[in-house]
Amino acid sequence: MSGHSKWHNIKLKKGVADAKRGKVFTRHAKLIAIAAREGGGDPDMNPTLRTAISNAKADNVPNANIEKAIKKGAGGDKEAMDYTETMYGGLGPCGTAFLIQSISDNKNRAVANIKTIISKHGGNSAESASIAWMFQRKGQMFATINGKSDEDAELLIIDGGAEDFSKNGDEFEVITSDTTLMGVKDALEKAGFAVTKAELAYIPKNWIKIDNLEDAQKFLKLLDAIEEDEDVDSVYHNADVPEEILAQI
Repeated sequence: MSGHSKWHNIKLKKGVADAKRGKVFTRHAKLIAIAAREGGGDPDMNPTLRTAISNAKADNVPNANIEKAIKKGAGGDKEAMDYTETMYGGLGPCGTAFLIQSISDNKNRAVANIKTIISKHGGNSAESASIAWMFQRKGQMFATINGKSDEDAELLIIDGGAEDFSKNGDEFEVITSDTTLMGVKDALEKAGFAVTKAELAYIPKNWIKIDNLEDAQKFLKLLDAIEEDEDVDSVYHNADVPEEILAQI
């Protein structure tokens, strides 16, 4: 099956040092609060909240943080914030494209900061609509299974309703339609898979290859700066950095 996990592999290459624990915890808290606000604070009755909690636990978010985020979203906390999800666009080295998802309690601050970061690192801001056509909104999850051959595991993934999948080490990356993510996740878990993360993502229709070290460094510097902003939740892009270039960074 075709591979979708080019950036997943880049993240593995760059290492855990890039993931700042505080930012990770804050991201999950916002997603949990939004899920609780939109579907209620009972994970048994709210599959989106249930998945958000599962993703948070996979990143070792403490239970106390999770419970506080649920209360904020469900209106049971006097410090509750009204988070807004917004999508921005950007262009980077070699014509690479970015879709930047922000979750913020201050939309004006978020857009100003993101535009400044992109400009400072040599990129160009763009309307999200002018970038979104380069991507497909899909469900994406990462899962492992013990005691099964690759062939058996792949058949279970197909039977579970996945559109596509690839394998990296012991981990399968599974792609679904944007409407079947939860159903496929439930089917895989019933089949014995441990799903470590499941979320909606924007998968590029075509990848743009960055085949020189200087442009790759510029791209990664811009990507890191965007991801470090407090209001940025997720960054999707269409850059393909070859293994031999990554090895030099």
